[in-house]
Amino acid sequence: MSLEWLARTGVPWSAAPDVVAARRLDRSGWEPDGAPAAVVFPRDVEDVQAVLTGAFLTRTPIVPRGAGTALTGATTAGAGEVVLDLAGMNRILDIRPADGVAVVEPGVITADLDRAAAEHGLRYAPDPASLEISTIGGNIATNAGGLRCAKYGVTRDAVLGLDVVLAGGERLSTGRATLKGVAGYDLTGLFVGSEGTLGVIVSATLRLRPLPAATSTIAAYYPDIEAAAEASVALAEARIQPVLAELLDQATLDAIDPALRSSGSALLIVQLDGGPAEAADAASVLGKGAVSVQVSQDPEHLLYARRQALPSIERLGRPLIEDIAVPRSKLALAVREIGAIAARHDVPICTLAHAGDGNLHPIIVAGSYGSPIPEAASRAADEIFELALTLGGTVTGEHGVGVLKRQWLAREAGPFSLGLQQQIKAVFDPHGILNPGKAL
Repeated sequence: MSLEWLARTGVPWSAAPDVVAARRLDRSGWEPDGAPAAVVFPRDVEDVQAVLTGAFLTRTPIVPRGAGTALTGATTAGAGEVVLDLAGMNRILDIRPADGVAVVEPGVITADLDRAAAEHGLRYAPDPASLEISTIGGNIATNAGGLRCAKYGVTRDAVLGLDVVLAGGERLSTGRATLKGVAGYDLTGLFVGSEGTLGVIVSATLRLRPLPAATSTIAAYYPDIEAAAEASVALAEARIQPVLAELLDQATLDAIDPALRSSGSALLIVQLDGGPAEAADAASVLGKGAVSVQVSQDPEHLLYARRQALPSIERLGRPLIEDIAVPRSKLALAVREIGAIAARHDVPICTLAHAGDGNLHPIIVAGSYGSPIPEAASRAADEIFELALTLGGTVTGEHGVGVLKRQWLAREAGPFSLGLQQQIKAVFDPHGILNPGKAL
């Protein structure tokens, strides 16, 4: 394809095979047909506008990309597509402590924003497991969750306003910099979770929260994952609101370190920031049915195992990282049925969960890297998605749809709702150049 229009924009770009290959895939393992034609490296908003204006006129498909940590193929790029690499737009533009607000470019690393906010006694609450490598723009594009979302919500709850470049190069500002505001339709919320299919985020106004005065972390071990899941529900029934409640099953503990299982076959990690009385109440609830309970005042001490879960599972083989959510009251049933699915298809499944909000990650170990996905693994994945819908849940709680879940989105949403969403896409992107084949 001709890239003369791209050269005329004056924006740095490359079609070198090694540069293109490095941005063809994301963490999902999905492999598109062919390789992208080029990678563009915008330095500012004007660069993004120039690229999208040229792409619109030439009908060139554009794939926005941050760190490439997407788990559903949302940032993969194939033949004829141009990757818009936003990682270089990584400035924290402003932090306003009195307002509890930060303004950042899309390439800012999530953990870097959190650390910058901490210098002002604040924090950026969303903390996906990939927070040390994922970008704010990518988090917004997928409405990422994370460990602390049990109490503080997902990315959408932290996004107050956006600057977005639309498919034709127009710049749109949505939302506001105030903590309250209901003027007009919620266009900000529409862009959050849209996976780069409606526009390219070039800056975000984000809500910051005060750092807690004290944090307590509890590790409770149980004889099996069903008992651990029931304990997390018992916390909700006791009206205790943890910052996070993370559940790891026996297979996950074995992948991280078999020594972790010396205390039990399932681990529930709970963190609270409501003070000593709340921590004592939580420990009492969690102690019922537990093999052991450990309390720490070091907020990271007991979270190390949880953050090592995915890298450890990836060492076992090619992971299919699934992401479903069910009503909290159905959590124990869901983990029980996932175990039955693993046994029925004779495939290894490591289950971890944000138990505080019913978001499960059953990770199927699907053979070796580079080999075809076994049919049994694919059947197991389909049954997991079917289970989520049967229990009144969703086929994706935080990873998004991308390429891998489009057929299941159609099942969940239904034809009428899906048709309306496609009409919205056509309003913002009439030529279908923004991340084509993703999300819808």
